[in-house]
Amino acid sequence: MKTKREDVRNIAIIAHVDHGKTTLVDELLKQSGVFRENQEVQERVMDSNDIERERGITILSKNTAVYYKDTKINIIDTPGHADFGGEVERVLKMVNGVILVVDAFEGAMPQTKFVLKKALELDLHVIVCINKIDRPEARPSEVIDEVLELLMDLEASDEQLDCPFLYASAKAGHAVLDLADSPQNMQPLFETILKYIPAPEGDPEAGTQVLISTIDYNEYVGRIGIGKVDIGSIRVNQDVILVNEHDPDKQERVKISKLYEFDGLSKVEVNEAQIGSIVAISGIADIHIGDTICSPENPDPIPFQKISEPTIAMNFMVNDSPLAGQEGKYVTSRHLRDRLRRELNTDVSLRVEDTDSPDCFKVSGRGELHLSVLIENMRREGYEFAVSKAEVLYQEDERGRKLEPMEVAYIDVPEESSGSVISKLSERKGELQGMSLAGDGSTRLEFHIPARGLIGFRGEFLTLTKGNGILNTIYDGYGLYKGDIDYRKQGSLIAFEAGEAVTYGLFSAQDRGALFIGPGERVYSGMVIGQNGKAEDIELNVCKTKHLTNTRSSSADEALKLTPPKILSLEQALEFINSDELLEITPKSLRIRKKILDSRERKRAAKSV
Repeated sequence: MKTKREDVRNIAIIAHVDHGKTTLVDELLKQSGVFRENQEVQERVMDSNDIERERGITILSKNTAVYYKDTKINIIDTPGHADFGGEVERVLKMVNGVILVVDAFEGAMPQTKFVLKKALELDLHVIVCINKIDRPEARPSEVIDEVLELLMDLEASDEQLDCPFLYASAKAGHAVLDLADSPQNMQPLFETILKYIPAPEGDPEAGTQVLISTIDYNEYVGRIGIGKVDIGSIRVNQDVILVNEHDPDKQERVKISKLYEFDGLSKVEVNEAQIGSIVAISGIADIHIGDTICSPENPDPIPFQKISEPTIAMNFMVNDSPLAGQEGKYVTSRHLRDRLRRELNTDVSLRVEDTDSPDCFKVSGRGELHLSVLIENMRREGYEFAVSKAEVLYQEDERGRKLEPMEVAYIDVPEESSGSVISKLSERKGELQGMSLAGDGSTRLEFHIPARGLIGFRGEFLTLTKGNGILNTIYDGYGLYKGDIDYRKQGSLIAFEAGEAVTYGLFSAQDRGALFIGPGERVYSGMVIGQNGKAEDIELNVCKTKHLTNTRSSSADEALKLTPPKILSLEQALEFINSDELLEITPKSLRIRKKILDSRERKRAAKSV
């Protein structure tokens, strides 16, 4: 018999990137008494990963729990970035409702639509929280209209359309139900959660069913499965069976060795958990996302949506440059394979495939950011390897026509930059779908564009808009191939010989284009040291010194003036490399190089194409 468990609520916080989800969770934690009065708490305490803190984005969904009036509220903080949409899709299976956070100025954005659509499809209850209400340019009433319009566009039910709206400033730590109310704290939000989010329900006497929606990984205990107890209860030392809807052959008998529930920022060991509890289970080596833990007498898997397929791929390979193995700790193909396979433990949107070469692996993900975060993590852990240019994954339709992944790009640019942005995106096979004026005088453009048209565009976009443009994209399925795109109009400056770059050699080279290196840096033949101002590649000798003569000219002692080199970040380097180039990645350096280092072989290969 189904019963409701009134002392628990399970919610996810969803929103577009940078609309304040993680800051809101911080305040809910603080105001529910998770931290001591005098405890030093860093901002965005849920973003525990270094890269998350540096970039100000959430990459992995996080579980936490707070108590309010004897009710335990399990909260899941989800990523807002489209590249990490796979994280959002699956954690929503653990909750009964969502808090949709919308910026009071920016309003409903592409990812708002994506995450809300997923929540409505699962028939979840929605609380809308208009955040950053204290921004000077806030426009709450217009944003509410936008959200209601979005709900209607997504065919929300009458019950979902009748959702409560709150106005909040997560940073200041308050929320109100009406703009006329004087803001004090987050109590109105807590009360709304208890009132509108349904309590989990199920049959406590039935056989156990727990769907694993997230995998955590710990060096000491291995894989940790996180999921919600849907039916029955689960206890330590219980014999259970692992089944999976998408893998009918999987029927594995295991024992629950350790069971945890979330409390604040920590996991607390428990002996038993009831319906509606979000639990972490360790000690099962072969546990995967989408597995259902069941009682042996009723091995019935819970349906689980297929995770969206990757759309972009790049090759990760052993570094074989002349400077290989000098800066990294892990350099062999075995190290590379083990690390990539380990990433599959927690990243459900990633694919790793072997290639014809034992030293090269094809890694596919949801976007450039998705793969660049993996590269940066590996680099910090001491790995040294090389990667190729990102390429999209094509498909064929039933008529044999080539299909490619498409994106909808929403772009906010200053009015004076709109012409150059439209021109550049049209060159990259983008089609302008709409153009409107935003409230702050900027222009909002909507483009339908192939995913490969956006590869390498973000850096150029910031230059075109003088850093004032905002570019958001959302995956829009596969469409017919749009034709070839000419990515890079400029060639590379290539080092002619190995050695150490000297001021004299660099001084002569800088007239040809922008240099990526300064004096004293080691180079090798075939290494890319800069960007040519013209279309072709040029080889230069940056190691050459000035010939000494018996006579000294009057200007011989004058110092040569070098333009400071353009130091590329990881993203910029990944955007810059061409299809005949590789990016060499070590814990200390990023070097761009030609795939074929030998000049004559390179020319021969170019002729044979």
